[in-house]
Amino acid sequence: MKIRDTTLRNLDLNLLHSFSVLMEERNVSRAAERLLIGQPGLSTALGRLRQALGDDLFVRVGRGLQPTARALAIAPAIEDALSGIERAVRPPTAFDPATWRGEFRIGMCDNLEMAFFGALAARLRTVAPGARVVAIASSKRDSVQLLDDGAYDFSFAVHGEPAAWHMKEHLFDQHLLCLYDPKQMKLENPVSLAAYANSPHVVVSSEGSATNGIDSLIEKASGTQRQTVAGVSRYAAIAPALQAIPAIATIPETIARCMERLYGLQVFTPPIPLTVEPISMLYRRLDHADERQAWFRQLFSDVVAETLATSGCIATMERKAA
Repeated sequence: MKIRDTTLRNLDLNLLHSFSVLMEERNVSRAAERLLIGQPGLSTALGRLRQALGDDLFVRVGRGLQPTARALAIAPAIEDALSGIERAVRPPTAFDPATWRGEFRIGMCDNLEMAFFGALAARLRTVAPGARVVAIASSKRDSVQLLDDGAYDFSFAVHGEPAAWHMKEHLFDQHLLCLYDPKQMKLENPVSLAAYANSPHVVVSSEGSATNGIDSLIEKASGTQRQTVAGVSRYAAIAPALQAIPAIATIPETIARCMERLYGLQVFTPPIPLTVEPISMLYRRLDHADERQAWFRQLFSDVVAETLATSGCIATMERKAA
């Protein structure tokens, strides 16, 4: 057992508070009135304190009390300790985004970053001009570990079942769209399964794989194996690749709409049903009640909903009940 443990077992906060008030008032009646206790109760507290510290602490001089040398010596440290405790347990100041200066951090992959980060940064500059937002690269493999390591406030991605110490909020279901450059290849609208299956394709794979789950769906529906002519490691490289070669990329709808607008590319709905991915926000349970974090999560949800609504995406936010 630590010496500190042995010493503090004989004390409690009320005794130290009584000591502090007696030091200020130097009068039992006034001190008892401030402490909202009777004089006998204060006398009992003073007796316990004398026994615990092995000193009289206060001696009566006329109608008042005179602190002993020991009381005068320990008074500053006790006052500092009580002030520190009071500051620690004081209710936190309400979060004010307009005056707060600091950093928000989000974990996301590059397709979601391209689709939503600009709108988020713009909104934050309006409502919290002293704050900044930083995107941290993450993937399905490491997003949860980075969250637990404190790399960011929350993860914005496809997440599995959350751990007991995490909280997950589903935001929207991410559909897939097909993208190509009409200057590089001509496709009739609507694009047929045969045209889709027989066209060259560009895929995205951070591991360098030339195939994914879409290949088996295409082969099952058309009897034709997809012809993959190029693979890029990140979504940001898709548009330049499509502008350079005649090919189709089947990518998440949010970034496809973004590239359609920025690069003059053409989108179309895949001629076969493809997997829909649930996009969610994952954060630590211990951050749930944090006012700053809760404010930022709500701001982010609002920005995502507005971006989806104005981009022409099929996906829509699941709005929480008021």
